[in-house]
Amino acid sequence: MVNVSQGQLEQFIEQAIAARPIRTAVVHPVAQNGLCGAIEAAEKGIIEPLLIGPESRIRACAEEEGLDISPYALIDTAHSHAAAEKAVALVKEQQAEILMKADLSTAELLEAVIDKQHGIRTERRLSHVFVLDVPNYHKPLFITDAAINIDPKLPQKKDIVQNCIDFCKALGISEPKVAILAAVEKVKSYMPATIDAAALCKMADRGQIKGAILDGPLAFDNAISKQAAEDKHIHSPVSGDADILLAPDLESANMLAKQLMYLANAKSAGIALGAKVPVVLNSRADGTFARLASCALASQLVLHRS
Repeated sequence: MVNVSQGQLEQFIEQAIAARPIRTAVVHPVAQNGLCGAIEAAEKGIIEPLLIGPESRIRACAEEEGLDISPYALIDTAHSHAAAEKAVALVKEQQAEILMKADLSTAELLEAVIDKQHGIRTERRLSHVFVLDVPNYHKPLFITDAAINIDPKLPQKKDIVQNCIDFCKALGISEPKVAILAAVEKVKSYMPATIDAAALCKMADRGQIKGAILDGPLAFDNAISKQAAEDKHIHSPVSGDADILLAPDLESANMLAKQLMYLANAKSAGIALGAKVPVVLNSRADGTFARLASCALASQLVLHRS
């Protein structure tokens, strides 16, 4: 569990440093953020990187940034698409335990991950989770799905929330609390997000979603603030103590997470779940800390499964 007396994501990093390095396929690390994040994670002992991409570009970037990459395996590919395919192949061959997105688009990497013939998809829908350390919230906040499923329907939301529940358990949260967000806290026939929320709660009652306490629909205020919930006469074990915020769609999740990052100074990490291995899925604009924290979270998941 996270000790809130210190930085929440920093504690996950410390736990990963104390564990063994995880073999990580770093896909197309040809620019400063992608390569530096991977090398710092390697130097801290969190990952054992396999640098996959055009060798000349990787070496040129390393020289420009003053990085010594001689201790690490480097696998030459012609371009980013080939790097993604090679990284997925290494996972299938059990030569890599994590995929790490470096300097290519999310869509290009995930195309290789979900390829029906050569990919590493499972029966679960792939989904993304932001893990946020929000300064004025008492524990890590998991926001899903902010990067993959644009307009998920009820079956997809079931997978998205179960992916995140399982992830939380791997991080030591024994019974995560899930707030299913909508604009209002009452079920309205003309607001699909409220209907989905009610259905997901009933699915949890019937054991179709396992391992968590779900409530919804909840507006953001009464998901995060117990006082706001009480003012609206909502009595919920989730209100004011949510671990997971399940957003209605990608746009709302993405805006919510980035508002917390840029207006509330939340520290962040990002990971994709639902494939055979975790996928470290940072934005190309993310700095080294976000990549380090994301690697640490993926490491926890790998070690939990092993």
